[in-house]
Amino acid sequence: MTSFYEPSDAALIGARVLEWRKVVNLTAEQVADRAGISRTTLRKIEQGRQGVSSLSLFAVLRALGLVEVVLDALDPLGTDLGRSRAALLQRQRVRN
Repeated sequence: MTSFYEPSDAALIGARVLEWRKVVNLTAEQVADRAGISRTTLRKIEQGRQGVSSLSLFAVLRALGLVEVVLDALDPLGTDLGRSRAALLQRQRVRN
């Protein structure tokens, strides 16, 4: 079975989480508290280490105010390809 896990991807996501934490001027302790996780788990996320649940990552994204940004980035209707194949989806894009 082929694994799609790429350590470099996890490291880049972790680095971006750390950068956002600094941009919003929050300490690791503040983010961990707001996300309901330990500082050790936050450190693992920021370092791109394995063994962190997606729920912990989502909690950190929510604590940083990034859930909507991530959801928008993952919206296939936000791309030319996704819009061209919108009929394959059960929903249509809602304009803001």
